[in-house]
Amino acid sequence: MNKRVNIPFSVDLTDKVVAITGAGGVLMSRFAEALAECGAKVAILDIDEAAAKRVAAAIGENAIAIKTDCLNKDSIIAAKELIESRFGKVNFLINGAGGNNPRATTDNEYMTPNLPDEVKSFFDLSSDGLEFVFRLNIVSAFLVTQVFAESMVKTGGNIINISSMNAFRPLTKIPAYSAAKAGISNFTQWLAVHFAPVNIRVNAIAPGFFVTNQNRALLYDENGNPTARTEKILAHTPLGRFGEVDDLIGALLWLSDDRASGFVTGTVIPVDGGFAAYSGV
Repeated sequence: MNKRVNIPFSVDLTDKVVAITGAGGVLMSRFAEALAECGAKVAILDIDEAAAKRVAAAIGENAIAIKTDCLNKDSIIAAKELIESRFGKVNFLINGAGGNNPRATTDNEYMTPNLPDEVKSFFDLSSDGLEFVFRLNIVSAFLVTQVFAESMVKTGGNIINISSMNAFRPLTKIPAYSAAKAGISNFTQWLAVHFAPVNIRVNAIAPGFFVTNQNRALLYDENGNPTARTEKILAHTPLGRFGEVDDLIGALLWLSDDRASGFVTGTVIPVDGGFAAYSGV
């Protein structure tokens, strides 16, 4: 594998077999590359098989791409069996699958009287849109953890969930996504307590604002110019920029290394440029 990830410090993960959901996306593909560079064997799980294969091909022999529907338990079980046949038992899981949906997103930040008919308000949101977002984030993490953690009970393991700064401070326009990510943070703490006696650590990383394929249209217009939402975000981020994917790698590697974070479980680590600390004044 050609070295591309900025590895801030060295950890030895040669004993790790990692399953990463949503690994065809911008953030999780980078996680996969970083972990593989540190010696881990990584399984790239994504419903987009072509994206998963591109990531695995870039990494090389220490990676396998598996088309996986994280809302279908049989699909997850099949993925687990493929990983075990290739790399052995999974002892490290990253629940990276998730996202938002336009059906659960309002056009307006605030409710006002006499909104134009074309504005999609809170009252126009569909319950199936909310359910979709909760399934994509919460139910997927629940099912994937059920399948992969079962084999960790006898040997111990490590689980990292992907939360969001939305979990700490809900953002305007996206009520379902904010609530779902708050659920992920709570679920992380519940799992950490539940699995502590069998030496399975469970933590979460909560990224601030990073440009991904899912949110790019909200942050930049068709000409590549920052939107008003971008200007507002950066004005409330003390470091004054969006995060780069490699800004997450240090937290990832720290949580990945049992020697460095072996007494850390039930935490949600913000990586947000100071967004959560800033009151706006």
